[in-house]
Amino acid sequence: MKAIINGRLVLPDTTLDHHVLLYEGDTIADIVPQDAVNLDNCETVIEAEGAFVMPGFINEHIHGCAGVDTMDEDAEALPKMQQVLPATGVTSFLPTTMTYDRPRIEAALGRIRQAKGNPGARILGAHMEGPFISKTYKGAQKESNISVADFSWLEPYDDVVKIITLAPETLQGKAFLEACAKHDIIVSVGHSAATYEEVRSIMADCPFYHITHLFNAMTPLHHRKPGIVGAALLDPHAHCELICDNLHVHPAAQELVYHMKGQDGIILITDSLRACLLADGESELGGQKVFVRNGEARLADGTLAGSIAPMHEVVHHFFVNSKAPLHEVVAMATVNPARDLGVCDRLGSLAKGKLADIVIISPDDFRVKKTLIGGEIVYTA
Repeated sequence: MKAIINGRLVLPDTTLDHHVLLYEGDTIADIVPQDAVNLDNCETVIEAEGAFVMPGFINEHIHGCAGVDTMDEDAEALPKMQQVLPATGVTSFLPTTMTYDRPRIEAALGRIRQAKGNPGARILGAHMEGPFISKTYKGAQKESNISVADFSWLEPYDDVVKIITLAPETLQGKAFLEACAKHDIIVSVGHSAATYEEVRSIMADCPFYHITHLFNAMTPLHHRKPGIVGAALLDPHAHCELICDNLHVHPAAQELVYHMKGQDGIILITDSLRACLLADGESELGGQKVFVRNGEARLADGTLAGSIAPMHEVVHHFFVNSKAPLHEVVAMATVNPARDLGVCDRLGSLAKGKLADIVIISPDDFRVKKTLIGGEIVYTA
């Protein structure tokens, strides 16, 4: 048996002090009062020193970091992401593709499939961001690669694709949505010019759906045209991704979303690109040049091109901005994505019988001090 002591345990419904987290092998064995444990019987004792002990973050929308990208043809790109991400508190993620041509996207999905069993952060599948999107709200996606929705792209990779971002107004009927539901693929509304009415009508039969990086690359909230933002805020079936780097979404807007959606309706993401964790300079996203300066990543025309914020900073920003209880904020990066991705039986919270994917974070600045995956220490600051 191994133990983590003197930490503040962040559970789905509270923050627990004066308790010990016990784990054995790759599994959490129990959480017990500290006076009920004889530490002499533990083969390893990790001293948390008053830091937060949280479940590992699950990042469902990330293109790259540390100089590599999901679309890179280099076979070492995804393994590098898997090795680097634990330093940001991420223990599971969905490598996210871009709007490229079909052969390039299929090659990326193949590499994601192959990398699933690699050491490091767990790959739970892929998030396809495009190519079935709107030219009007393409954002940093390349317009020449935008296509009409075709499920034949996804079907050979239904064991890999977990989320597909698309513009619902471009669909011909609901056959594509029905196919996604049959294959347990989450549909996420994004890079879309849909109206409020179109979103509520087209997505009405979905038990739940996602909103890709709420506020960004979509029709905005207007008092006469509520747009996708209005639909996202009002529909309880819409679970909203938020990039909380304080650039893509203003702190006040983050607080507003919390009051509208609550703990269960928000999923914190980074949407980070290869420039994340690197110094300022020229980078790349989707075959286009990106220029990083003073914490901002933009295309040559000034368009925002993803985030360079790591996950622990995103969680910290939302905690400060939303003024929500810590356990609710952490759930938005753990419990909620695990629930929607169908892995909450083994991931997403500190609970007996779940995998020991654990991150220890400084309460002062949310700096990651230590990360465990399957009970093994994979990162120490």
